[in-house]
Amino acid sequence: MTRASLEKQPHDVASMFDDVAERYDLTNDVLSLGQDRRWRREVARAVDARPAQKVLDLAAGTATSSLPFTRAGAYVVPCDFSLGMLRVGKRRHTWMPFTAGDATRLPFKDDTFDAVTISFGLRNVQDFDQALREMHRVTRPGGRVVICEFSHPTWAPFRTVYTEYLMRALPPVARAVSSSPDAYVYLAESIRAWPDQPSLAGRLRAAGWSKVAWRNLSGGIVALHRGFKA
Repeated sequence: MTRASLEKQPHDVASMFDDVAERYDLTNDVLSLGQDRRWRREVARAVDARPAQKVLDLAAGTATSSLPFTRAGAYVVPCDFSLGMLRVGKRRHTWMPFTAGDATRLPFKDDTFDAVTISFGLRNVQDFDQALREMHRVTRPGGRVVICEFSHPTWAPFRTVYTEYLMRALPPVARAVSSSPDAYVYLAESIRAWPDQPSLAGRLRAAGWSKVAWRNLSGGIVALHRGFKA
């Protein structure tokens, strides 16, 4: 089994997700105590996909995150660089146009999509500033980006408890339900090292996005950032 480090070498990260692909959705549901379903609903509201719009869902994995956009009538491209994830997703949703791609070198033309979204994947990109620029490049003028990512709880006492959960409770739970528990040790470490909400907003602006704002979910465990292409 492969465990990525915080250097986030692309091959290691892709291999790690290949290892967890079969039970990935179940494991996330258990570790988040079912909150991941609520977070996906909030992402769908923020993206606000409309019929005939084109939506790029990055780090889509098995395409669980893509389904709400298809139900809204949008044309959705689930994109991921883990071939293992894409194989599992294609087996479950044969009709979806799964695409292998690196977020820092997207295989799409300029100004292609009405919306680009990534849920719990930007944190795993080695050069996420380049990924933000690539998302901007492939988005049409007037289009939007929505990023759902683990963040920093806003209430200090809860932040302490949450950090303890990540480092102490999450790995044993992962061992019980995941095919690759070491991957979830990386998960905990990468969450702790991730920029806070204002810092990520600043990185979005630096990548060219305008009207950047964020909203905390579950007390800041997760944050939704949104921006627009002028």
